Amino acid sequence: MAESETRYRVGGMDCASCATKIDTAVRRLAGVADVSVSVMSGTMTVRHDGSSDLKAIEKKVTGLGYSVAPLAGNAAPAHAHSSQHRHDHGHDHRDHADHDHDHAGHSHDHASHDHDDHGEKEIEGLHGHDHAPMAGPWWQSRKGRLTILSGAALVAAYTVGHLVPAIASYAFIVAMLIGLVPIARRAVMAAFSGTPFSIEMLMTIAAVGAVIINAGEEAATVVFLFLVGELLEGVAAGKARESIQSLTALVPKSALVEDNGQTREVPAESLAVGAIIMVRPGDRISADGIILSGESAIDEAPVTGESTPVRKGVDAVVFAGTVNGDAVLRVRVTAAAADNTIARVVKLVEEAQESKAPTERFIDRFSRYYTPGVVVVAALVAVVPPLLFAGPWGEWVYKGLAILLIGCPCALVISTPAAIAASLSSGARRGLLMKGGAVLETLGKVTMVAFDKTGTLTEGKPQVTDIISFGLSEAQVLSRAAVLEQGSSHPLALAILNRAKADGVPVPPAFELEALPGKGVSGKVGGETLDLLSPPAARERGALGAEQDARITALNDEGKSVSVLLVNGVAAGLIAMRDEPREDAEAGLAALKSAGVKAMMLTGDNKRTAAAVAGMLGIDWRGEMMPEDKQRVVGELKRQGFIVAKVGDGINDAPALAAADIGIAMGGGTDVALETADAAVLHGRVGDVARMIELSKRTMRNILQNITIALGLKAVFLVTTIAGITGLWPAILADTGATVLVTINALRLLRIKI
Repeated sequence: MAESETRYRVGGMDCASCATKIDTAVRRLAGVADVSVSVMSGTMTVRHDGSSDLKAIEKKVTGLGYSVAPLAGNAAPAHAHSSQHRHDHGHDHRDHADHDHDHAGHSHDHASHDHDDHGEKEIEGLHGHDHAPMAGPWWQSRKGRLTILSGAALVAAYTVGHLVPAIASYAFIVAMLIGLVPIARRAVMAAFSGTPFSIEMLMTIAAVGAVIINAGEEAATVVFLFLVGELLEGVAAGKARESIQSLTALVPKSALVEDNGQTREVPAESLAVGAIIMVRPGDRISADGIILSGESAIDEAPVTGESTPVRKGVDAVVFAGTVNGDAVLRVRVTAAAADNTIARVVKLVEEAQESKAPTERFIDRFSRYYTPGVVVVAALVAVVPPLLFAGPWGEWVYKGLAILLIGCPCALVISTPAAIAASLSSGARRGLLMKGGAVLETLGKVTMVAFDKTGTLTEGKPQVTDIISFGLSEAQVLSRAAVLEQGSSHPLALAILNRAKADGVPVPPAFELEALPGKGVSGKVGGETLDLLSPPAARERGALGAEQDARITALNDEGKSVSVLLVNGVAAGLIAMRDEPREDAEAGLAALKSAGVKAMMLTGDNKRTAAAVAGMLGIDWRGEMMPEDKQRVVGELKRQGFIVAKVGDGINDAPALAAADIGIAMGGGTDVALETADAAVLHGRVGDVARMIELSKRTMRNILQNITIALGLKAVFLVTTIAGITGLWPAILADTGATVLVTINALRLLRIKI
């Protein structure tokens, strides 16, 4: 029976124990094959067979005290990006020069990004958590109100205790119960659902035990501190979620649509593919699209992290959420609201946050044994000294209860996912997409990066590099060549026309234009007969002398294509063109080298061109390679002990991307860039590969810091508790305090400059 996948928005999760309880409870239901719960994105993905009762799944989650609502678009069979699924590169392995990317085969169901709060109200009385990010101030949330009420009851108990000492103990018990009853109910629900050793259960045992040994004042205080800690966890988790969800706010709510010659304002979410919208200077673009008319500087920083505006004109691609600079643009919509670049980025990051890294999976397995172990240790501390060594029961039971609170694994379990979620969000906001914690973790181990050339290390389109004249000026040579190339869409012709436009040279109309198949083009302008030919065709006409042949050979040795301009049958100039390296290619490769990562260029271009580009960049290279050759070289590098990242455009590099430890697609928000490999660089900067690797290394350092904080605080308070220096109050602070510290430390990754 084919498996299906259903995604839910879960309200109220704010710590690792929440995810663990939900995961354990749902996994026990009939027909459920796998469960993936993300605290940071507030989502749950369930893989199940057709026999599963989806209503039972929802009932189980709400029974634990969380709100749950199915996300739209859940009908598709499960196939997607789990932590075990890598590289589905079903792309046409066409030649690099073919940039007609046919994506008709991709079916992107992004309707699941309905981010309203539909169905997410808190279930009454069962769970102290709120759906985060909190709507409005913290004190208006359910958790905030419960914490305030518990604090007020504690103050009242202290007051009553001073005024009427005889009933002080009862006053503290009442204050404790106000906060403990919701906690205990959650503990019981979790126990019946397969999680007997939840933080709520440990808290309940500790509080009740403290009352039994006549420490009601401490019990009430510990419950209040526990609620404060949970409140802080909720606020911190909300901040982490806001970082990526805030991207959706970048898309304007309305758009100006052209309809029968009239312009009218409509909701942006209603825009259909093919609609024509008008974007005024200073407005945010309301949909992904292609410019039909106008030229303007586009601020793409919100989507790609590009710090400087990008000049774009007719036929250029623009993204929803970017800002139009200085001119009116007419844009044809290419993606509906649920499928625009920002929606896809948010969806990919949320799915990535559900995918666990190896370190996170290890911590999860460790915590399954750690928590019961803590309970056993606490019980031994409480029982063994009184039984075997005649120790006072009250003192050792008190210490055992404190150890229960110290041993809670919340801080340890959240240490890894909090850091990974923050890094995934931070990277996405800078145009660096990574599909899951495993990808993020592996990136930091990369020791070799294999780059494609065309469109990766280079711009992907030829540019005029040299204009050599024989008797005419350079401007005259360029003008006459551009005259002949008018109307052509050939990449070399476009290079000449773009250079003529940039230099502002006149391009008068030509007459009697004639294409010469395999040779070039000819025409007449102002009484002159012009020919723009390949060097072999020019030699056939006897138009090249020894000096001109030598110049052409030198240019060819530099990897450049050369066209020869003839005026009335006489060589008048040479125009050399080459696909030039990206502006930041040299600096990006230098950044990799300084990080101790080697680089290599794999290209299908001829060896002469490959050698020329590699020489400019100072990089090792392999030329004249078919897709299967690139895959073979990647395999050889891995056998040599390298951890290999392959960077390409996601089309003819698919086999090599699949063979590499990490596949990185280079592109400006296209389907290929977002859907093909393990990671994607949206704005196509070579330096962003080094930034990805650095972000991974920072994340792993942050995780190590978090684990050290979590275990270090527990170790210190364990010793001081057994020694009788600290008690229940510091114990609960060791748990909730460590959790808050770990989360805050992870959130620092949201603010790093990469």
